[in-house]
Amino acid sequence: MPDHVYDPALAAVTSSAALLALASPVTLRAPGILAKAVTTLDIVSGGRAVLSVGAGWDAAEHEAYGIGFPGLGERFDRLEEERAICRALFRDEQATFTGKFYAVRDAYNSPRPVRGFIPVLVAGNGEKRTLDLVARYADACNVFGDPAQVRRKLDVLDRHCERAGRDPAEITRTVVEFDAPDLGALASSARALAAAGADGMIVACPDDPARIAAIGQVLAESFPG
Repeated sequence: MPDHVYDPALAAVTSSAALLALASPVTLRAPGILAKAVTTLDIVSGGRAVLSVGAGWDAAEHEAYGIGFPGLGERFDRLEEERAICRALFRDEQATFTGKFYAVRDAYNSPRPVRGFIPVLVAGNGEKRTLDLVARYADACNVFGDPAQVRRKLDVLDRHCERAGRDPAEITRTVVEFDAPDLGALASSARALAAAGADGMIVACPDDPARIAAIGQVLAESFPG
């Protein structure tokens, strides 16, 4: 299951990389504990943590580990409450929140995030609720698909932003790619995704860590901003 377990090790051997899970499913941790864990990562990395969250999808994995997996509607409702609690813990001296599923009362998060906040990325492709959550609350999104599919998702996000009164330019738009065995193909895909409106790519699970630098070079050239 994606989590922030390995990020402190990456923090120790990098100086500029943003550190985040691909997505922390809302089912895994109580929101207050998640906020404190990500804040710890932010502190040890000098302010490079990102809170990446999602509604979760792998029911079989939850069953294997004995973790409850409520219906999709409830998971999204929990995600909204999780986001509110994490935001409060990142920004306020003490946080109090009471919702249907979660509550915190006069909760401290000390020491505080280095920047006074931690950016929030909402991951997923759902057009109705995921991208609406991005438009209303998130600093970034992470979608998947070919360039035409990504263009559609980002157009939907723009419409959600218009309804929410949000400037779409405030949201960093990334696309996830699993592995990249062929750098030429990766470069071609990255250029096409940039043309479709993506600001960057997250390449997950490269088969050989020695190739990470080359992958990074391809992405830097394709997404110079």
